[in-house]
Amino acid sequence: MEIVCTSFNMQSTLVATGSMDHTAKLWVVETGEECSTLSGHTAEIVSVCFNTAGDLLVTGSFDHDSRLWDVRTGQCVHVLSGHRGEVSSSIFNHAGSLVLSGSIDTTARLWDVRSGRCLSVKTGHTDEVLDVAFDAAGSNFVSASADGTARLYNTITGSCLATLTGHTGEISKVAFNPQGTRLLTASSDRTCRLWDAESGECLQVLSGHTDEIFSCAFNYEGDSIITGSKDNTCRIWKVAEEEDPQ
Repeated sequence: MEIVCTSFNMQSTLVATGSMDHTAKLWVVETGEECSTLSGHTAEIVSVCFNTAGDLLVTGSFDHDSRLWDVRTGQCVHVLSGHRGEVSSSIFNHAGSLVLSGSIDTTARLWDVRSGRCLSVKTGHTDEVLDVAFDAAGSNFVSASADGTARLYNTITGSCLATLTGHTGEISKVAFNPQGTRLLTASSDRTCRLWDAESGECLQVLSGHTDEIFSCAFNYEGDSIITGSKDNTCRIWKVAEEEDPQ
């Protein structure tokens, strides 16, 4: 069956794959050997993510649930139930204490990893949430929606810090730079936008693609961006240097 999503663990010893066959599998990188099949979801798995320690995996599925798995045993630790629509993305914060999930039900949810309990539900979008991301420190997170906006939140207080408006089509991908100072959104309007992660101000519109942009990412240094489009091209962009505060 079709493989929908993949992820390395931080140690680069295992790869997780999520499939249309409702299962996730863990594979040994060095040998390619399958070491575990994670069964329990009742629909396709569209998101897989290891925690930093590499001992837990979170999967997000079209069955409306995310699941936390013990990587060593392959057993399900928690079922994160609460969304009323398909889950589009599920990720850990860097500390591994929280999971953030986005859903077609127009909400994002924050979960406690230890207990599996839902800590908060973020509303405000008027259409499907297609992607979510934490910054590197885990102090802020962002949700991106088919309503053409992204919403930036403080993780601790839960308050919405900014609503990023300007795209004229759905936002399918969102990413923080490694420093947590910039946000990048990719849209069906054929542009990416670069935002100040503190103020929510749009700093730059990356125009040039001739069709929808489905993917975007920063490099490790945060000074370059890559975008991938339905126009069959990728583009690499140089990020303007940030001004030092006086």
